[in-house]
Amino acid sequence: MGQERLQKVLAAAGVASRRASEELITAGRVQVNGRTVTELGVKVDPAQDKITVDGRPLQLTPQRVYFKVHKPRGVLSDIGGDARGRSTVADLLPPGVGRVFPVGRLDLNSEGLVLLTNDGELAHRLTHPRYEHPKTYYVLVTQRPTEHVLERLRKGVELPTGRTAPARVEVVERLPGDLILAEGPRKGVWLRFVLREGKKRQIRHMVAAVELNLLRLVRWSIGPLTLAHLPPGEAQPLTRQEVTRLRQSVAKGPRPRGRRRGRGR
Repeated sequence: MGQERLQKVLAAAGVASRRASEELITAGRVQVNGRTVTELGVKVDPAQDKITVDGRPLQLTPQRVYFKVHKPRGVLSDIGGDARGRSTVADLLPPGVGRVFPVGRLDLNSEGLVLLTNDGELAHRLTHPRYEHPKTYYVLVTQRPTEHVLERLRKGVELPTGRTAPARVEVVERLPGDLILAEGPRKGVWLRFVLREGKKRQIRHMVAAVELNLLRLVRWSIGPLTLAHLPPGEAQPLTRQEVTRLRQSVAKGPRPRGRRRGRGR
């Protein structure tokens, strides 16, 4: 098989996404041939080296698992349990699924699509900003924004974490007919955001920066995968066609660095 970077091997084995695997390494939770590794540049040969995570041997060829979940508000995107006893998306899965991790987390008060999988390479390509895979959100605000405000959101706004990339933002008169919404606010103006990056609580910060009042935030899609027909609080295994479309969407390499992005409209 040859040598590969340790974090890539962990992701391929379904331990976690590439970036989460890097965090496992730097936290000292990964051992190679009995020695703890904390540096990210280490290369290993999975066929020859003994690799353990938290003392458990690495399983190199796990069966791939893919579930889409309609996360309700008040449910955590984390899967490792919660010290305060709050529900997580893992609680929505059927028994016996095994170890999976979320692709594209949502904050506690947001709702919508979360992908759960043990396919680390797919997760890496879907979430890493270099690949710029689109994610679509429907956002309910109290008042209709002016064209000037919409243009500010499209061009990018300054946040404490840096300026946001250009995005598609528009007012929509109706939601997709196959989006099943949970109970909650519906009166107001719906906006559609299409983002190609994923800063923490990005949409909430963007909306606050232009002085709009956000009532509701729903993620509709991650790349070609949508929430269509999936009720709130439900989990559903991906169909073969959905998995194929996801893999096809991530098959291309990252966009060249420094490429100028067009303004979203």
